[in-house]
Amino acid sequence: MTIGERIKELRQIKGYSLTTLAKLAGVSKSYLSSIERDLQTNPSRHYLSKLAIPLGTTVGYLLGEETENDLDADWIHMVKKAIEDGMSKDDFLEFLDFVKFQKWKKQKDNYN
Repeated sequence: MTIGERIKELRQIKGYSLTTLAKLAGVSKSYLSSIERDLQTNPSRHYLSKLAIPLGTTVGYLLGEETENDLDADWIHMVKKAIEDGMSKDDFLEFLDFVKFQKWKKQKDNYN
């Protein structure tokens, strides 16, 4: 995955338009667009650090030097699909509580 693809993917996950991300990061919308489209492939670390903050990531991730919290493409796709299907943050938190309860119950049953 290229730098531009990583930026675009994170921008879309955050629900930002190009304009919004450019304003939040204090960068040029046209340059950001050219990076996302891989027309510019070597942005400076300083530029990437400006983008990393509103994207909630690190320069290392944008450069492909590290993973983004172990969220691979499958996880990202599943989360996007859940959101498209109408899952809210509250729904997700409720589901997490259910999973925790199921694990607790299974562990409790194993002790008895």
